[in-house]
Amino acid sequence: MKRFLLFAALILSFPLASTLDASTIHYLTVEGIINPVTAEFITNAIEDSQSGGSELVVIQLDTPGGLDLSMRDIVKSILNSNVPVVVYVAPSGSRAASAGVFIAYAAHIAAMAPGTNIGSAHPVAIGGKKMDETMAKKVENDAVAYLQSIAKQRNRNEAWAEEAVRESVNITAEEALKINVVDLVAATREELLNALNGRAVELSTGRKQIKTSGAVIKDVKMGVRLLILNAITNPNIAYILMMIGLLGLYFELSNPGTILPGVVGAISLVLAFYAFQTLTINYAGLALIGLAIIFFIAEINVFSYGLLTLGGVIALLLGSLMLFESPLPFMKLSLWVIMPTILFFTAIVVGVMYLALRIHRRPSTAGIGSEGLIGKKGRAETDISREGKVYIEGEYWDAWSDEEIDAGERIEILAVEGLKIKVKKTD
Repeated sequence: MKRFLLFAALILSFPLASTLDASTIHYLTVEGIINPVTAEFITNAIEDSQSGGSELVVIQLDTPGGLDLSMRDIVKSILNSNVPVVVYVAPSGSRAASAGVFIAYAAHIAAMAPGTNIGSAHPVAIGGKKMDETMAKKVENDAVAYLQSIAKQRNRNEAWAEEAVRESVNITAEEALKINVVDLVAATREELLNALNGRAVELSTGRKQIKTSGAVIKDVKMGVRLLILNAITNPNIAYILMMIGLLGLYFELSNPGTILPGVVGAISLVLAFYAFQTLTINYAGLALIGLAIIFFIAEINVFSYGLLTLGGVIALLLGSLMLFESPLPFMKLSLWVIMPTILFFTAIVVGVMYLALRIHRRPSTAGIGSEGLIGKKGRAETDISREGKVYIEGEYWDAWSDEEIDAGERIEILAVEGLKIKVKKTD
């Protein structure tokens, strides 16, 4: 019996052993702008793969480009990795533009899917500002030297690297394979992994042969924190957060003590300012938006008959259009976001102004004595016989009556005695 149990345990251990021995491939999917969040995601994944003894890291890439500093962080992480890193531009219809070219060049193996393209790596000034000729030349030469140094280390086409930066050339996957910009073209992930099996790459620790046969693929996803941070770095999301923040502060300043709008507004503004660190902000646009809020708040106290509100709307519109000034389309605000947001913001402000104006024009009962209340009409809030409550012109009063009055019936004031009033039914 003991021998049988020992034999069964030995048989059952084989699948477990084979699973433990199987190599792991970390597979990342990166889409969108290259920003600090993307850089953190990729560098952390590469570090985890190194500490976990991974066989390979595959970065499936689709990007229009992004920030230079974030791109350089990713490139440094790839170049110094002791685990092979493959950059795979996929699926069909994707691209590796601008910063994506540098990341693809830095990979130990660069691959593309049919129907993808790579190129347009010319540097663009932060904020879309016009650089003088000398500075533009310096930035361009720096980018060329950087990309060519990576190309030399990876034995890729250095001449095309210079063209991609200086002339913003763009090529297809098939062309990239012909001129040694990428190492292979694969239509699917499975085809890519099969093509990688047996290839050898040079690492900082020496030469290594990649083994993908039987490997376990681990899809690496962004955590909740990175997903949130990545979402708010979108210019449109950052703009909406800023407007929510300003609207919250507007309500808090115009109605001190409401608390909730101020809290929501402060949190939204902090998140918006975090996003602004990764975006190209035009501070003139930001100043115009701040000026619009000042005009809206002033309108409540000054009553300029709409002139301050009109000025605020114009300042808000101009500031929104100027806020993110960049030649790159993915760094600009969409008009489909700006116009509805401004219309909603304006409607809220006009609504608050209308209510404030009604209160301002309401006849005051201060200083007219109790005689001024006699004859006023309202409604019974509770059933009234000897005692009850009534609602008259925005105020609740303790009341009594010589007749039975049901809650909800219309009443009229007959007399005032201290803080109580005598009422009767009325039509």
